[in-house]
Amino acid sequence: MHEICKSFPVPDAPGTSRVALGGISFSIAASELVSLVGPSGCGKSTLLRLIAGLDVSDSGELLVGNKEIVGPSAERGLVFQDPNLFPWLTVRRNIEAGLAARGVLREKRNEVDEFMRLVGLEAFANAYPHHLSGGMAQRVALARALINHPKVLLLDEPLGALDAFTRMRMQDEVLRLWENRRTTMLLVTHDIDEAIYMSDRILIMTQAPGRIDREIDIDLARPRDRTSDSFLRFRREILEHLHFAGKAADLSL
Repeated sequence: MHEICKSFPVPDAPGTSRVALGGISFSIAASELVSLVGPSGCGKSTLLRLIAGLDVSDSGELLVGNKEIVGPSAERGLVFQDPNLFPWLTVRRNIEAGLAARGVLREKRNEVDEFMRLVGLEAFANAYPHHLSGGMAQRVALARALINHPKVLLLDEPLGALDAFTRMRMQDEVLRLWENRRTTMLLVTHDIDEAIYMSDRILIMTQAPGRIDREIDIDLARPRDRTSDSFLRFRREILEHLHFAGKAADLSL
C-alpha cells in the first residue's frame, strides 16, 4: 500500500469533501498478524473496505501479492463486528454460503466439516443463528471467511460487541485459527490490550486524515501474559503516544 488517499463528499456542503485517508503507506508480510489502532474516525474501517475491494481510493497503489486490487475477491476475506449470518440458514449452510458465492460449493462441500471442527461448532451444524451466543456466531463468520482460503483476512472490530470474558476467549480462538492456517490478518481494534495480545506488529494511525503515525513491533513470546512488565510497558507506550498525538492534533486546529 503506497500513498493511498480517499475523500468523501460532505452531504451538507455541496462541492466540498472530507479527506479520510491522507497518503497512507505500509506493507504486511505473508502470515503476519497486524493490528490497526487509532482515534475514532481516523479511517481504519475505510482502509479495510479499500483492501477488501468494496470501495476505491482516489489515488495511490494498493496491491496484494503484487496484484492490484480492482474489486472484491475471495482472496480477501472480511469479518465485521456484526457476524451478518443469514438467520434462515443453519450453521452448516451459513458456512457453505462462502463457497456458494464463488460457485464452488459442490467441489468444496467436504471442507465444511473440517472448518466446523476448526472453530469448534461441529455439534451445532444444524443450529440456527438465534440459537447461538455472540461468540459462537462470530466463529461461524470466521469459518465462512476462512473456508475460501483467503490470502488476507480483514477483521473490522470482530470482537467489539462481545462481553469481556467472551472477548478474551475469542482472542485466543482467533490466534489458534491464525496459527493453524497462517493466514495473513489485518485487525482493526479500539482495544489496546487486544492489539498487544494478538499482534506481531501494531500500526498507529493519526486523526483524520488518517496516516500511519508509528509502527511498533510486539516482540513478546506467545502465549502472552497481560500482567507482565513487558506487556504493560507496550500498553503505556501506545496509550501515551495516542494521548500526546491527540493533544498535538487539538493544538493544530
